[in-house]
Amino acid sequence: MNTKQLGNTDINIPSIVFGGNVFGWTLNKEESFKILDQAFEAGINTIDTANSYSHWVGGNSGGESEEIIGQWMQERNNRDEINIITKVGSAKGGAHTNLSYDYILKEAEGSLKRLQIDQIDLYLSHWDDKNIPVAETLYAYQKLINEGKVRNIGASNLSPERLKESLATSAKEDLPRYEVLQPEYNLYDRKGYEEDYEAICQKEELGVIPYYSLASGFLSGKYRSEDDLSKSKRGLGVKKYLDNRGHAILDALDEVSQKHNISQAGTSLGWLIHKPTITAPIASATKKHHLDAFLEAVSTDLDEEDIQRLDKASAY
Repeated sequence: MNTKQLGNTDINIPSIVFGGNVFGWTLNKEESFKILDQAFEAGINTIDTANSYSHWVGGNSGGESEEIIGQWMQERNNRDEINIITKVGSAKGGAHTNLSYDYILKEAEGSLKRLQIDQIDLYLSHWDDKNIPVAETLYAYQKLINEGKVRNIGASNLSPERLKESLATSAKEDLPRYEVLQPEYNLYDRKGYEEDYEAICQKEELGVIPYYSLASGFLSGKYRSEDDLSKSKRGLGVKKYLDNRGHAILDALDEVSQKHNISQAGTSLGWLIHKPTITAPIASATKKHHLDAFLEAVSTDLDEEDIQRLDKASAY
């Protein structure tokens, strides 16, 4: 699979990033190892996770995803071939978001231990902590980078104002700079990124790796009515998409998918891949046919007519 540079980092990634939130949630260890093996064989060598995954599952406290990924890399002895993206700062177990200096240093050590690695390739501020000055957060990252424990940093779920403030502070105080943004962005959820972040990413030359690329599975075409919501554990999160605009998007996906003889998921991911400011979408897989959709997205050349059809159907 072809790779591309992630923003101005020293990381080259494939056109799809594997979303590791499923490990320790919808997949147990054995199932996770199987899908990771299949993804790696397909050329997908970049994995996104977080210190908080998957704390929402009964009996979990967070870190389960990192542990499984670490065990897999250890058993397969392939750490040097894998790009690891993990995050810090999300609320878990009832706690508030936290991007304080001491918390970041403590949580980085925990992530390194669970992942069984010496260095995190890309470390992201997961959710903003507005009680903490952006400089304090960046000083924590500076210490981690100076110690060789982190290579690059990025941000997810920061407001446009806090993102711009962070970038300005990095320049002013000679601190590490967010080189990657991880926003919510997909064929249905377009407005937030396109109106608030895209211009910033272009100006600052940020790499962009959007999450919820398939809108919790809605853009796979699996959910057509409320009767379909029981098809998976994520079904309840799809109900909000079942409106007139959502159905118009599904109709367009059906047309473009049939034209190229690929899945709706492959078409949805392909739309993101063809967006000029997107480096690679993040997508999760629990079955082999999900990975097949990833490969369809990478190998199918959607033409301008296809993109315009999808853009029009998903316009607000």
